[in-house]
Amino acid sequence: MGDPRRLKTKYETPKKLWDAGRIAEESKLVEEFGLKSMRELWKSQAELKKIRRQARILLSKGQAGKARADELISKLARLGIATKDSTTLDDVLAISVNDILARRLETQVFKRGMARTLKQSRQLITHGFISVAGRKLSAPGYLVPVSEENLLSYRKAIDIGDVKKEGESA
Repeated sequence: MGDPRRLKTKYETPKKLWDAGRIAEESKLVEEFGLKSMRELWKSQAELKKIRRQARILLSKGQAGKARADELISKLARLGIATKDSTTLDDVLAISVNDILARRLETQVFKRGMARTLKQSRQLITHGFISVAGRKLSAPGYLVPVSEENLLSYRKAIDIGDVKKEGESA
């Protein structure tokens, strides 16, 4: 049997955990993108931190980092965070956490009109009603690549139309 493996955290908690300004700003982002908790926001911030760190390292290498910079920019272009043609490493450093949060499956389902609210899109995903390229995905935090953006569909038939409350007439 043995002990369960210990999973590695994919985020860092803020240095000042109870900073009122940070909490207000993050709460606004959590509400805007329909996140379950601050932890999901912190994961996106950690992903952004990795991208920026790579860009700073490549900028410091000068001409030698140019080939690797193209790889980083093409990765960001595949995810839809940046455009391949006009993006430079300076533009990569200007990417915000909003750009990453906008590429989440939960947000894409809502933007496409497949759900009426962000909470409903999250619920549809976790209950297995949404598929991407024929694959059922149950992770609302999945970053949707541009190539799969048009392949979002319902996995099962569902009616998300207006539900009349009890006692209302037609």
